[in-house]
Amino acid sequence: MSKQDSFWLKSLRWIQDKLVHTITVPQRPFDDLNLDPERPMIYVLKTSSFSDMNVLLNISQQLGLPSPNEPLMLKGRMIPRVVCLEGAKPLFGRRAGNEPFLEAFTQLLELHRQDSELDVQLVPVSLFWGRTPGKDDDTMKAAVLEREDPSWLRKALMILFLGRHNFIQFSNAVSLRYMADEHGTDQSIAHKLARVARVHFRRQRKVMTGPALPNRQALFHSLLNAENIKRAIEEEAASKQISEAEAKARAIEYMDEIAADYSDSLVRIAERILTWLWNKLYKGINIKGAEHVRQLHHDGHEIVYVPCHRSHMDYLLLSYILYFQGMVPPHIAAGINLNFWPAGPMFRRGGAFFIRRSFNGNKLYTAVFREYLDQLFAKGYSVEYFTEGGRSRTGRLLVPKTGMLAMTVNSVLRGIERPVTLVPVYLGYDHVMEVATYHKELSGKKKEKESVWQVFGAIRKLGNFGQGYVNFGQPINLQNFLTENVADWREQLANEPESKPSWLTPVVNQLATRVMTNINDAAAASAVTLNSAVLLAAEQNALERNQLEKQLDLYLKLLKGVPYTGYMSVVEGDGQSLVDQGLELKKLVQESDGLGDIVRIDPVHTLSMTYYRNNIIHLLIVPALIANCLTRYEACSRDSVQDTVKEFYPLLEAELFMGIDDLTGYVDRLLSEFVEEGLISGETVYQVNQGKINMLLLLSGLISETMQRYAIIFNLLASRPAIERAELEAESHLLAQRLGALHGVTAPEFYDKKLYGTLSVRLKDLGYLAGKAKPEVIERVRNHSNSLLRSSVRQTIVEAVAAEH
Repeated sequence: MSKQDSFWLKSLRWIQDKLVHTITVPQRPFDDLNLDPERPMIYVLKTSSFSDMNVLLNISQQLGLPSPNEPLMLKGRMIPRVVCLEGAKPLFGRRAGNEPFLEAFTQLLELHRQDSELDVQLVPVSLFWGRTPGKDDDTMKAAVLEREDPSWLRKALMILFLGRHNFIQFSNAVSLRYMADEHGTDQSIAHKLARVARVHFRRQRKVMTGPALPNRQALFHSLLNAENIKRAIEEEAASKQISEAEAKARAIEYMDEIAADYSDSLVRIAERILTWLWNKLYKGINIKGAEHVRQLHHDGHEIVYVPCHRSHMDYLLLSYILYFQGMVPPHIAAGINLNFWPAGPMFRRGGAFFIRRSFNGNKLYTAVFREYLDQLFAKGYSVEYFTEGGRSRTGRLLVPKTGMLAMTVNSVLRGIERPVTLVPVYLGYDHVMEVATYHKELSGKKKEKESVWQVFGAIRKLGNFGQGYVNFGQPINLQNFLTENVADWREQLANEPESKPSWLTPVVNQLATRVMTNINDAAAASAVTLNSAVLLAAEQNALERNQLEKQLDLYLKLLKGVPYTGYMSVVEGDGQSLVDQGLELKKLVQESDGLGDIVRIDPVHTLSMTYYRNNIIHLLIVPALIANCLTRYEACSRDSVQDTVKEFYPLLEAELFMGIDDLTGYVDRLLSEFVEEGLISGETVYQVNQGKINMLLLLSGLISETMQRYAIIFNLLASRPAIERAELEAESHLLAQRLGALHGVTAPEFYDKKLYGTLSVRLKDLGYLAGKAKPEVIERVRNHSNSLLRSSVRQTIVEAVAAEH
């Protein structure tokens, strides 16, 4: 290369570096992909490109990956570090073929044939200059900025206009050792690798950009031609005694009200704004499991995201995270209450489609909405909706609404060919902006209608909100789920395609419970949630700092040593750093006297901290129940602990959406962890270490309010075995209010009527209601629950039930 050429190339690199901002997916390839730094590595690119190579050079330096400019020395041969499937596209004429690619791979396969120890990693690398999916009616602008197969001139324009939105994506490495051992080393394998690589890059582009977007009016025209909507228009005209033209106009109004109008330009602008917003609000967003969702997209699944609903931030956060994880933001089912100016139009352009709270028997609206959802699935757009229906006011998951799930299952039953997969998502925050409003609503204040003034008010209060958490739970493939529950569902539909299956409603209910359980399985135990779990169980919500740190260390060891599931995450650090984080976020206050430091929950935040505790209470509820047994029962044995946990777990499972597969094994592992931590000693009969009994008492305090609820219910059942479900709910709620007033229970869920309704449904399922259970069974559970309470609380419940009776 001449000095003049070198200067010219350096100048081009300098200009490109000034114009380009590159986002790496995933951000930590060594952690998220199966890359081995000890094995030789070769990059595979789709097209030979100077600009792509320059980006790869810069990113490899940042990530500590091998430089693409340094050849690989194998067996005395200089092998290029980068191989491309095809040559650069010239401005005129034909591009170079893939002969150099085939030659490079043939040479590599030959080296693997000669050396059985050699194992080269092929790492596919995809470059995306902008992520516009294009539209069915693309304009000249889209042609000029052609992204998939650009000439050098078009590439220069893309760098100029889209350089700030460049993405580089690394994929899982392919082992050439495996390819050589499984398929051989002849030249046909090189051709096969070329074909597989082309398919891979085509799929990666689909994952990153998504399917082409339809013109909105063309979409409406397509919907109007759907047979279901045609029939619904005819029925609307007949039932409302209007003309078909008027009914059709009404259907178009519904379409306009519902349909999203996704804009890539708005998404690019929103990306800048949201990056500023998250950097201002949060010190970091912690993500777990995104690589598994990317693989589902790559494998051609229709993805439906089903997150929990904590805040209006949820819509923004999940879309933002997916965008930066190399996936297309989903079309989001948003409540019609959010369709106010200016938020509504912006949400719609960001992919939101609006849904009414109730369809109220409106058959035409129902038909339009279902057909619109079917179109989204059919065209391959990912979708997001909140199965809880609304935001949780207590921090616990709400009982799911099944309407959207039923529509999704119906779309599968109508014959979607691709696998449809639900992806549960846990969203967590160290600070939820609406928490104070939630508690006002729970105390009886009317919910405020969303408006632009609320938006401005929220922006005005922006501050340090700590960390955010996005954990992707275990996916649920709908076709497989249906087969698990109704083995011959396909045959039934083929025989009776128009009839609603009798099994549909119970299966959808089971699916809803599975979704909520999988969300909770992916919970994030953070500094705020763990601090709240400890301090809310302490008297006056305060502890000596040293004691608080030791308790937090215990919880961290329990959660890491005996993980609730593999999908959950636990904050890094120790008790000291967790307390520091709580103080920094002003959730906790520290006071000092001559004997040391005392840390307490800031009285202003006492009620709101119950919200954060409730986010993760299910992760610690079984350890808390075990601790309760150990501190209340004399000569507590392994069998008595197991029996007590089995007695109450069905109720815990129902109200906290828990899904522990091997309950006995889980309890045994926790007991072993208690022994290892020196809290107890013994093998089958346990003795509490009196020097650490306060740690067990604090842990048991986490379940005290739950056990009080169960004691209320089973004392009522013992005194009135034939009590009706509705009466049990009302009486339980009334006694809970009395107990809370006398013993200072402030947790909002303790007084939540809906929670007692959930429990009563579970009691009915378990055969405890309507006099079906044997009296001795009810008395046994009552005695168990009573024995796990403080004597003063137990006395209040017993006397109150006796007075009622």
